[in-house]
Amino acid sequence: MKKINLLNLVVVIVGVAIIFLGLNVGLGGIRTLGWQTTRDFVAITDAAIFHTQDSHIRFIGGIWFGVGATFLIGGFALRTFRPTLIILSAMIAIAGLFRLSGMDSGAIFSAAIAPSISLELIGFPLLAWWLVVSKNVRGNLNT
Repeated sequence: MKKINLLNLVVVIVGVAIIFLGLNVGLGGIRTLGWQTTRDFVAITDAAIFHTQDSHIRFIGGIWFGVGATFLIGGFALRTFRPTLIILSAMIAIAGLFRLSGMDSGAIFSAAIAPSISLELIGFPLLAWWLVVSKNVRGNLNT
């Protein structure tokens, strides 16, 4: 398998995973659809505020879905989408840094969060680097 073909596959898989996460939150709101955890982790004490915040979370889930769709499409049109994917990878890494603002190292480095923050702070910068250096690979229509 050529390097660029593996990169295309990785970008498509990343897109599908992000779409999955976006749908879970975008369609399920704060409670999610329960695809990653149970739905009963939230107790509503003020319904009006909950529904407002739930709407905001659904919007963010929709953005995340759009990011995933961009990665998915980018896996098939790497030449066109490479700069966009590099920027999105950098944005995801920066967003991962925002997790540290929670100041709860027990949660941040827990088994529930560690895989996500590792992908955000290590995986996506590596993906961005791979996208940058892959531009120099010749002999494939997707370069």
